[in-house]
Amino acid sequence: MRLRGLRAAVGTLVVLAALTACTQSAEPTSQAPSPTPSATASDTPTIEASPQPTADEFVSTVAYVKGQEIKVSDTPGGDTTMTVKATDVLTVPDQTPLVLLTKTIQADAIEVYLPIRPNGSTGWIDPADVDLYETTFQLDVYHADHTMTLSQEGVVVATYPIATGQDEMPTPGGVYFIRELLAQPDPNGAYGPYAYGLSGYSPVLDTYKDGDAVIGIHGTNDPSSIGKDISHGCIRMHNADITELVQTWQLPLGVPVYIHE
Repeated sequence: MRLRGLRAAVGTLVVLAALTACTQSAEPTSQAPSPTPSATASDTPTIEASPQPTADEFVSTVAYVKGQEIKVSDTPGGDTTMTVKATDVLTVPDQTPLVLLTKTIQADAIEVYLPIRPNGSTGWIDPADVDLYETTFQLDVYHADHTMTLSQEGVVVATYPIATGQDEMPTPGGVYFIRELLAQPDPNGAYGPYAYGLSGYSPVLDTYKDGDAVIGIHGTNDPSSIGKDISHGCIRMHNADITELVQTWQLPLGVPVYIHE
């Protein structure tokens, strides 16, 4: 287990079907990699030296799985109760690393949030199976006033208007993280130019359009929907705003997303 800094371009394939609960009915600071959406795989990441990290209440630690799957137990050091596979939770697992947001870090075990149902599931993993990175970014989604804030080192650096889920298909509250970033084949389509896939799922839909009902953050071709409860559970943004998150802020995978009900 190591805490280290990494700056790399992580390519992800252009695939629309990754986000399935999104359309309306009539989504010392060591830095984690910043994903760059692409139609081709990236080169090998370049690791740069970074200072020894120090404890900070505004730092989140992200576990990057060394392989394509990771064994999970219910207790620290306990027997394996499940295996999380990249092929089960990522749209393009051959181009996107499997990452998990950490909750508790011990010397011999790490508790992580899992990108599985039910929402909020956690489990324990072996520190030897991951590399740890840190991020000071955080997203907070507020249902009541249809806004999302981006914070860095505990300071709000941007506030965006958003649309959220309908009453009967709500955006679920809780703690989530960015699991993948997808560039869309049509930037003027229903998902806009980009879509972040989160670790959560619709609380009422099991599937949607032949896929898991994954919650995401994405653009829209209907800007008039922003400020409303109108989606199947995803968080919609203006296309310029989602582009700013991706291109200007370059949020790394694993950034925590707190959805406040």
